Amino acid sequence: TVIRPDQCFSPLPKVTRESVRQYLQYRSDQSVRIIHAKVAQKSYGNEKRFFCPPPCVYISGSGWKLKEDLLNGELCGYMSLDSSSVAQADSFKLTFEDQPDAKMFACAKSLYISDTDKRKHFRLVLKLLLSSGQEIGSFQSKLIKVISKPSQKRQSMKNADLCIYAGSRVALFNRLRSQTVSTRYLAVEQGAFVASARQWTAFMVTLVEDEHADQGEFPVCEGFICYGCVIQLVCTDSGVALPPMVIRKVNNQHAILDVDEPVSQLHKCAFQFKDNSQMYLCLSNERIIQFQASSCQREQSREMLNDGSCWTIIGTEAVEYTFCGGLACVQGSVSPIPVITGLEVNGGGHVATLEVHGENFGPNLKVWFGNVEAETMLRSPKSMLCVVPDVSVFSGEWRWLQHPITVPLSLIRLDGLIYRSTYSFTYTPEHNNPPQARGALRNAPDSDTLIDSIHQEFTRANFHLFMQS
Repeated sequence: TVIRPDQCFSPLPKVTRESVRQYLQYRSDQSVRIIHAKVAQKSYGNEKRFFCPPPCVYISGSGWKLKEDLLNGELCGYMSLDSSSVAQADSFKLTFEDQPDAKMFACAKSLYISDTDKRKHFRLVLKLLLSSGQEIGSFQSKLIKVISKPSQKRQSMKNADLCIYAGSRVALFNRLRSQTVSTRYLAVEQGAFVASARQWTAFMVTLVEDEHADQGEFPVCEGFICYGCVIQLVCTDSGVALPPMVIRKVNNQHAILDVDEPVSQLHKCAFQFKDNSQMYLCLSNERIIQFQASSCQREQSREMLNDGSCWTIIGTEAVEYTFCGGLACVQGSVSPIPVITGLEVNGGGHVATLEVHGENFGPNLKVWFGNVEAETMLRSPKSMLCVVPDVSVFSGEWRWLQHPITVPLSLIRLDGLIYRSTYSFTYTPEHNNPPQARGALRNAPDSDTLIDSIHQEFTRANFHLFMQS
């Protein structure tokens, strides 16, 4: 639905440089984070193959408490597939639980895609509201690929999207005797690795170069993760890591030592500790332990494993939305959520512009550099153009720019709703004074002329755009 600027948004005097400055200082944000698998296995007939690991939602930020207190309601949520014909009653109702780190958590345990749905890709849709009935908004996951079953063929470039890449995020789960109720996920709780029946952790899988492994340095190599490679699993939330391990293909509860093909989605695999021969990563109830494999007498290239050391690997995605309604009493939905995906500087001097690329842009949005509103023009739902504010509005009483100045970029809706981005913008001074500036220094002009002279020089080539991880 296209919303006209005059439909339900009007400029409010509350959105001032001072109110935005206070927001940037105190950050009473509301954040919604969705983590989910990259692929989903299709169900057939009456069999329901629930998504594994289940999609999870994490709610954080002090703004949620303020919202609940203001409108006197508790947070509720529903998750479903996009463009599906299911009614809300048939979507999964989320139950949020408080976490030790002040976050709230919920997971959708019984979502699935049936064989009557012929799509090859879909997204999850999270709808949040308060128990009072007040709608907060709808939030989409990243794209999920539908597969019929795990591929047992050696992967080629044709199916490269099914391969596990170095530097990507994965989840590991173990299912004893193929029973759904016995599923355990590798997770990190309070800095320790555990096998959890409730929550799962996304790990960055990095490729370790053998010549550096003994020195404790683990540089990331680009490319596919292949069986026989030395890898390391690093928790994306806490940064804690397991020791270097060799990833092995699993077949009929055997680790196969002579396979070097790429690792694929939903493959069964085992993790052999690099510095401890025949010892494998294993679970025992909720504990993570080491299991000693035994040699296979018939085949030297195989080692016997137990159930607890056979893991299933799957790629994962995460998407996070951050917003704040603190500058105004926002009664409507916060969606559609605008998302910035890229920035591009054009021109220089007094006509430097910034092109903002992304999704869900509308005429009711303005780009802000720190606490300074930029003149903004909507080009399309995926592109906005804004004029870069003069550096003098940030440099205060300095007669010229002496140090780089970095300001965060935000999008602010006309009703005062702030969408914080992960991007920042840096004004950088020249290392050497430009000719005009040196002349200006000698002639000692007034400060406005001096700032103007230097600004025209460094705006030509010295803007820097950063995306914060």
